[in-house]
Amino acid sequence: MTETRKKALRPDINTLFFALVYIVLTVAVAITLYPFLYTLSVSISDSDAVNAHAVWLLPIRPTLEGYRIVLQNDAMYTAFGNSVFYTAVGTVLNLICTCLAAYPLSRKGFVFRKPLNFLLALTMYFSGGLIPTYILLTRLGFYNSRWVMIIPSLLSAYNVMVLRSAFSELSNELIESAQIDGANDWTILLRLGVPLVKPTLAVLTLYYAVDHWNDFFTAMIYLGKVELQPLTLLLRRVLLEASTEMLNFADARLLNLAATTIQVRYVTIVVATLPILMLYPFLQKHFVKGIMLGAVKG
Repeated sequence: MTETRKKALRPDINTLFFALVYIVLTVAVAITLYPFLYTLSVSISDSDAVNAHAVWLLPIRPTLEGYRIVLQNDAMYTAFGNSVFYTAVGTVLNLICTCLAAYPLSRKGFVFRKPLNFLLALTMYFSGGLIPTYILLTRLGFYNSRWVMIIPSLLSAYNVMVLRSAFSELSNELIESAQIDGANDWTILLRLGVPLVKPTLAVLTLYYAVDHWNDFFTAMIYLGKVELQPLTLLLRRVLLEASTEMLNFADARLLNLAATTIQVRYVTIVVATLPILMLYPFLQKHFVKGIMLGAVKG
C-alpha cells in the first residue's frame, strides 16, 4: 500500500474512532442520567400513572401533590435541619483538622514526619472493629449525642494524604523567604499554604460534605432519638421499611394509598439528594485541578 493511500485512509480511521468514542460516551451519559430523570418524573407524576407503571421517562399529568404531602410533615424539616447541621459543622471542622495534620507532614524538616506518615497510612488498613468502636464511643458519652456524627469522623487519612501532597508542592524558597521576613508556621500556613491549595480544599470540601450528608449508618447505630436523626435515616425508613410516616392520613383517605406511598418514596429521594447535588456546580471549576495537584512528580 502506497504512502499516499495510507494518508487517504487515516482520516477515515480517525473519524471512525471519534464516532465510536462519542457513541460510548452518549450511552454512558444516558445510563447515568436515566435514574435521576426517572426518579424526578415519578415524583411529579400523577399517583394513578405511577401505580400503573406508566411512567418510564417523562412525567405524566404533572402534579406537586407528592411534594405537598412530604413537605407538610414536620419530621422532614427536623431531619433536614439535622443533616444541614452535621454537614456544615462537620465539614468545617474536617477541613481545619485536615490542614493542621497535612501541613506539618508535608515539611521535610518536621522531626516526626516519617513515623507519623506511617501511622497515618496504617489506619487506612487496620481499625478496631465495629464492636470495640461502639463500646468506646458509648462509654465516652457519644450515644444519642449530635457530636457522634462529627467527632469520630473528624479526620480522613486519605484526604490528609491528598492535602499533604498539595502542600508538598510549595517551594522551599517561598517558605524560606517568608521565614526571613519573620513569618512563623501559623502565618505560613494561613497566609501562604491555604490560599495556594484552594483547589484541593474545594475538592476535600465536596468529599467531606458528601460523606456527612450520606452517612446513615452512624446515626442508625448511635442515634436512638428520632429528633437527632439525619435525613438519610428518614429516607431509609421510608424506602426499606415501607414506612408511611410521611403521609397525613386525614388528607390521604381519598387517595390511592399504595400509589401515594410509592410516590412519596421518590419525592423523599429527590428532597434528600437535591441539596448535595447543588453543591457540586460551585466547586466544579476547582475539581480537576484540585484532585490532580501534587499527583504528578517531575
